[in-house]
Amino acid sequence: MQNNDNQKTYFIYVRSTGEKVPVSKAQHDAFYKEADRIRHKEQNHGRCMCPYRFIWKCDGDCIGCEYHAAGDITSLDQPLPDGNGTLGDYIPDSAKPMEEVIADHMLLEQLFARLRELDPEADTIIQLWKDHPEGISDRAIARELGRPQKTFADQMKKYRTDLRRITGDK
Repeated sequence: MQNNDNQKTYFIYVRSTGEKVPVSKAQHDAFYKEADRIRHKEQNHGRCMCPYRFIWKCDGDCIGCEYHAAGDITSLDQPLPDGNGTLGDYIPDSAKPMEEVIADHMLLEQLFARLRELDPEADTIIQLWKDHPEGISDRAIARELGRPQKTFADQMKKYRTDLRRITGDK
């Protein structure tokens, strides 16, 4: 025979009225999972200042919460008070100018063409570099090409010297 006295009663705290509403475990878990997601997002953006001891009060309704720091949230499309454009018109673009992107692309193609002249397996080397944007060692490339590591390292040193001459680096 089961003891029903040990069954847990689940509640959802309603902040606006201060009451606890009894709910099922599934409802409780679903509600607080969503509230936690919202609270974490707001905390990551610096808008939730809820102390740890009051997290149990969090219902995910940040607008009416006493611990919500609204901050300076402004749309970039909102007209400025003086009527001279929008905030988006005055924020500098941090992207490289298109001319630099095109020049970099042309230089890269020139360097790849020179590498293809110097090494018959240049396309394999280039593909390995593309496949490993975080970087790949000369040892790993030599292993892929089936060359001794020291021989490949010496060849790459000569290639890099020649390619630096093209770019003007010392």
